[in-house]
Amino acid sequence: MYISEVKTKKDEKDFFNLPWFIYKSDPNWIPPLDNDIKPIFDPETNTRFENGELVKWVAYDTNQKPVGRIAAFIHLKISYTYETPTGAIGFFECVNDKQTAFLLFDTAKNWLQGKGIMAMDGPVNFGEKDRFWGLLVKGFGKPTPYLINYNPEYYIELFESYGFKNYYEQYIYNISSDAYIPPLVQRSFNRLKDHGYEFTSMKLSEIDRYARDFMVIYNHAWQDVHKHFKPMTFEQAQKTFKSMKAVVDEELVIFAYHGGKPVAVFIGIPELNQIFRYVNGKFNLWGKIKFLLFRWLKGINSAYGIVFGIVPEHRNKGVESGLILSIQKAVVSTNKYKNMYIAWIGDFNPKMIRIVEILTKNREFTLVTYRKLFDEKQKFERHPPID
Repeated sequence: MYISEVKTKKDEKDFFNLPWFIYKSDPNWIPPLDNDIKPIFDPETNTRFENGELVKWVAYDTNQKPVGRIAAFIHLKISYTYETPTGAIGFFECVNDKQTAFLLFDTAKNWLQGKGIMAMDGPVNFGEKDRFWGLLVKGFGKPTPYLINYNPEYYIELFESYGFKNYYEQYIYNISSDAYIPPLVQRSFNRLKDHGYEFTSMKLSEIDRYARDFMVIYNHAWQDVHKHFKPMTFEQAQKTFKSMKAVVDEELVIFAYHGGKPVAVFIGIPELNQIFRYVNGKFNLWGKIKFLLFRWLKGINSAYGIVFGIVPEHRNKGVESGLILSIQKAVVSTNKYKNMYIAWIGDFNPKMIRIVEILTKNREFTLVTYRKLFDEKQKFERHPPID
């Protein structure tokens, strides 16, 4: 067995095709779209390369057959600002063999150490946290929602036996469209309206306006949550909203305003993996035709909440419940969806967990972001809770 850094076109092909070998007998694996995966590794499309580096490797058995892969990456404005400089790994796939897995982990670790890194998180994305982040540890036996990692159960043992420890957990909840709304929540919602709050669905005809409102909320809501926060520009918000235009359901995007100013947002989309399972990871012309065909034939009866944000001065005033109640009412009124997934809520955010669990206790999936300290004598600490 040996490991090779990805440099040639053959290496690239082996790296990107390996998941089809790992999951060939798993009916619950839905191949992620090439359009969602490959741009992550392209310096022309991923701005993380402006201040970061990424290397990827493939492991081969004695017959030169690909049996594992891994990517390691650092970001100058993130990795070295931790008290313990921390890099990351992601896009790990491997046969059920510790020797192969440990060789992949060791290779990534050695490369990171050569960059002055003292710890690594994984499996994570070389990009935003809303996609391909964390290892699935609970919820096996069914497909995960769009952009959520899926993996065999044996990966847990591969990570933990190597010395990775649970840094934090991410929960994905499943809320039924007919979930019981406690009277207390309804009364709180009514009081919000009496105090100048307004909840409204997005209108695609005014997409630039909502993109700007989202930018305002994002730049206030996440700056105190994420240590390495980078403000969003209007151009980035505009690009994000326009990229959703083809699949967005206006009723699933709720904005909250106070005195006419945007203060909170909930963004949901139809659960696209219900249709993407038929395109086999290819969203080329034929893939788009199949997508449209199967969307018409099969339909989409689940929704997926991907963004939930509230500016700090309006937290703990019931706005969180107002957003969830608004989206739940929208789901009921459209009669399109039988349920909605809410993702991802970290275990370091107990207030948000309590709010969601007013409507459901059903944690459909749990993913773990692991951390491996290279100095085994160093004290390990989990992600601190946020207020």
